[in-house]
Amino acid sequence: MNAEPFLQLDRVIHEKGRLGIMSALAAASEMPFTELRDLLQMTDGNLTSHVRTLQEAGYVVVAKSFQNNRPLTTLALTAKGEKAFRNYVALLAEIVEITRQFGIEPVKVPAAK
Repeated sequence: MNAEPFLQLDRVIHEKGRLGIMSALAAASEMPFTELRDLLQMTDGNLTSHVRTLQEAGYVVVAKSFQNNRPLTTLALTAKGEKAFRNYVALLAEIVEITRQFGIEPVKVPAAK
């Protein structure tokens, strides 16, 4: 078995919370902090911590502005972040293909309630 794809997974993105952030931002050009927080069911502090890690990696940009005299924080992927996410998804697809070569088909497991 070729372990290389496993070793290449980006550890910054691989954490569940950051993977959720990257996935959501990949699907939108930008997203308000509060909308992302609610979508991912995270606390402000937890989301802020993960966003900070993604910012330090150069994957996410944070913009602060005002809308209707209220502060608005929006997040978006950088070009580097989009490239890293696309690479991450491609590696996951490669890993799925490797498992198929061993006769293992991925099965979606229902979410726990």
